[in-house]
Amino acid sequence: MFGLGLPEIAIIVLVLVVFFFGGEKLSELARGLGRFTGEFKKGKEEIEREIKKAEEELKFDKKSK
Repeated sequence: MFGLGLPEIAIIVLVLVVFFFGGEKLSELARGLGRFTGEFKKGKEEIEREIKKAEEELKFDKKSK
């Protein structure tokens, strides 16, 4: 894409975000993104636990038969 790498694209996006939202809103956006990331991570870990739990139950069922 026009010979731009990931760092260049990230800088362009950052400049556009600051331009459109301003410096004050940038901290709110970052805080919201951090909360979203934390919630996403919690959800992912919960799903992984449920999958492991179901897997263990299936192994137990196979052993008991």
